[in-house]
Amino acid sequence: MLTELSQVWPWYVAGPLIALTMFILLYLGKNFGVSSTLRTTCSALGAGKTSEFFRFDWKGQAWNLTFVAGAMVGGFIAAQWLADPEPIQLAESTVAHLQSLGIENPGAEYLPDSIFSWEALFTPRGLLMLLGGGFLVGFGTRYAGGCTSGHAISGLSNLQWPSLVAVIGFFIGGLTMTYFILPWLLS
Repeated sequence: MLTELSQVWPWYVAGPLIALTMFILLYLGKNFGVSSTLRTTCSALGAGKTSEFFRFDWKGQAWNLTFVAGAMVGGFIAAQWLADPEPIQLAESTVAHLQSLGIENPGAEYLPDSIFSWEALFTPRGLLMLLGGGFLVGFGTRYAGGCTSGHAISGLSNLQWPSLVAVIGFFIGGLTMTYFILPWLLS
C-alpha cells in the first residue's frame, strides 16, 4: 500500500485536477499564487499599522492561508511517510557533473547535505546563497507582481500578457542560475 501511495500521479490525473482547481478559482473570482500569502500574513499580524502596502482586507484572502498551510502539512506527510526510499535515478553524466561541482553522492537524497545542512548554512557560500537567493526571490516576486505559481498557473490560464513575460523571465533566470551561477557558487 505505501509503495503505491509513493508513486507520482500520472499527468492525466494531476493535469485535470490543476485545471479543475483553476476553473473553480476563476469562477469564484480568485487568483492563485503563494507569494500573496506573505502579504496576507503580514497584514493579519498588524503590518498595516506601519506600511500602506499591508493595509487591505486580509480576511478576503484567508483561503490562500489555508492553501499554504495544507501544502506545508501535505509536504510534511509526503516527506515523512510517503517518500520513496530508493535513490533518485540520475543519468551517469548528471552524476559526474554534480560530483565535479562538489556534491557528494548525488541522487542519494533530494537535498544534498553539501548544500542543505546546518554546517553548510554557516559558511560564506551558504550565507551568500541563503541571503542573496532570498533577496532575489523576494525582490523578483514583488517586481513581477507575483510568484512562479501565480504567473505560470493562474496568470497563463487567464491569458495575461504580463504573466507570459514573467514566466519567460523565470525560465531565463532559472537557466542562468543552473548553468552559470550555481556552478560558480559551488566551485
